[in-house]
Amino acid sequence: MTWLKDVIGTEKAIIAMCHLLPLPGDPSYDPAKGMDYAIEMARKDFLALQEGGVDAVMFSNEFSLPYLTDVKTETVAAMARIIGELMPVIKIPFGVNVLWDAKKSLDLAAATGAKFVREIFTGVYASDFGLWNTNVGETIRHQHRVGASNVKLLFNIVPEAAKYVADRDIESIVKSTVFNNRPDALCVSGLTAGAETNDEILQRVKNNAGSTVVLANTGIRLENVERQLSVADGAVVGTTFKYDGVFENHVDVQRVKALMEKVKAFRGDKITV
Repeated sequence: MTWLKDVIGTEKAIIAMCHLLPLPGDPSYDPAKGMDYAIEMARKDFLALQEGGVDAVMFSNEFSLPYLTDVKTETVAAMARIIGELMPVIKIPFGVNVLWDAKKSLDLAAATGAKFVREIFTGVYASDFGLWNTNVGETIRHQHRVGASNVKLLFNIVPEAAKYVADRDIESIVKSTVFNNRPDALCVSGLTAGAETNDEILQRVKNNAGSTVVLANTGIRLENVERQLSVADGAVVGTTFKYDGVFENHVDVQRVKALMEKVKAFRGDKITV
């Protein structure tokens, strides 16, 4: 049994993404609609995910494009306000992801009581956002300084829109990441949000991760969810839950229910009336 059972309540867990609209300071933020609109749209999407039966939710500033690797204070403050406003209706475990800033993600987790964070914690990458460096030792020490010691860390082992600078195979990266950093989970991604996780790479990560949880991080759909969950310990799911499976759209509760019904049948969950 993995920590997923203790923290989220089930193995083969589905962590749904609640993508927040552009926030103050973001290029696409709409000051005329303001924060009240961003809060209400987050509430709408979150409630659709929760009603649809997902196991957990992860809040992220998905529409803060293009992303920063040193996120501004106003973004974290806005995210904290949104989660705080939603707290009375949150009935399932949740995590956070401040794209792409590991320390700010931990700050937000400490402030809101999030159970997990997903981020780029290790490695050096050539990416759409420039040369992307990390300092995992400092980040983990920051985690303890801000009182987030119990927050589970989901390491993006194959980051979206980026490639490891060193010429290392995935097996070496997985083994050294697990040995040196003790991640709670490894997330295996496709090229972008909504892009299917490569089956072969997912299997290679799983084969070399030992007892570390491995999550399929992008591109889960009705037609591949059973195949990917037969390898992965769980999945992070966002785009397929949107109307017509389009990244920019809001969450469609019927699409959520359809996928979760298939997942629960795959898991052999007991059906309660």
